[in-house]
Amino acid sequence: MVATRLDPIDRKILSELQADGRMTNVELAKRVGISAPPCLRRVRTLEESGLIQGYHADVNARELGFEVQVFAMVGLDSQAEAELSAFEALCREWPLVRECHMLNGEVDFILKCVSPDLSSFQSFLTGELLTTPNVASVKTSLVIRGAKDEPGVPFDILEERLSRSA
Repeated sequence: MVATRLDPIDRKILSELQADGRMTNVELAKRVGISAPPCLRRVRTLEESGLIQGYHADVNARELGFEVQVFAMVGLDSQAEAELSAFEALCREWPLVRECHMLNGEVDFILKCVSPDLSSFQSFLTGELLTTPNVASVKTSLVIRGAKDEPGVPFDILEERLSRSA
């Protein structure tokens, strides 16, 4: 497990940046209890190792005019690796698809889609998703409201688990 190879300072850096990726290196160093130069070196190492994959603004989709959020459950005719990879590649090209996850169970993929309106989503659904080769079925669920949207991982749970195993 990668988390056990990280020391508590690295995990604290990750936790702090996950909560606020805009803070300065000086502020981050103060929060984790080290000086700025080693803090910056640690952040660069975490970035280079792929543990920090990027920094993003959490934008308000509704305020920007994206009123519709839909989860689409997609079943494929074939689950051969080439077919799965081809579908994933298409998902990466579709702007309305914001997340794509392959699942185990009744459906092969779940897609999180955002759209300015229902008509735009319907055009995507009927003009692109349903006409894609190898797509056997699509079931959609329109989001009425969200109760929680928490990015990242729960570092407090990780710290608790690591302290029990030490």
